[in-house]
Amino acid sequence: MAVFATLFGRLAQRLTPGNIGETLHTHVGQVPNPVSERSHHLKPRIHDAKMVKSVCPYCAVGCGQRVYVKDGKVIDIEGDYDSPISGGCLCPKGGASYQLDINSRRWTTVKYRAPYSTEWEDKPLDWAMDRVAQLVYETREATFHETDDKGNPINNTVAIGSLGGATLDNEENYLITKLFHSLGMVCIENQARI
Repeated sequence: MAVFATLFGRLAQRLTPGNIGETLHTHVGQVPNPVSERSHHLKPRIHDAKMVKSVCPYCAVGCGQRVYVKDGKVIDIEGDYDSPISGGCLCPKGGASYQLDINSRRWTTVKYRAPYSTEWEDKPLDWAMDRVAQLVYETREATFHETDDKGNPINNTVAIGSLGGATLDNEENYLITKLFHSLGMVCIENQARI
């Protein structure tokens, strides 16, 4: 505590009104660290990168992001200052979303565990998409009801449900809802409302 008080006292002495001009002149700006010749020619690492506007993948807020790409690789992600939602600000998760792309431990295959198996298998995305389509088709065919107990037409299935992601925009939600309603699904929800 005594060290802190001493430091604070010396700082207060330096910043007294009589010495403030001298303090600013000797400790602010290019003094005591003038810019070197090398520093004059430095450029930011994103100066020749392509900037692509995107949306943060985490929550329902939809903060804008600027993704900088060079040589086919993401080199930086920052907040988009033109975004009317976030104005360039990102939360800690959004600020760290660059790690989603560069993380060497990130899974890049579909993990599948067969029924009654104790082991996970790596499967390609095409296989997983075909599998999901087949299971949706089989479940709909097995559980579709054209009429209720009184003979009224209902044309639905309650055996399949959908929980959409919060970062889906209105157009995507519209298309998803049209698809699922056309299949007769009733249980349709979005994560942003939960």
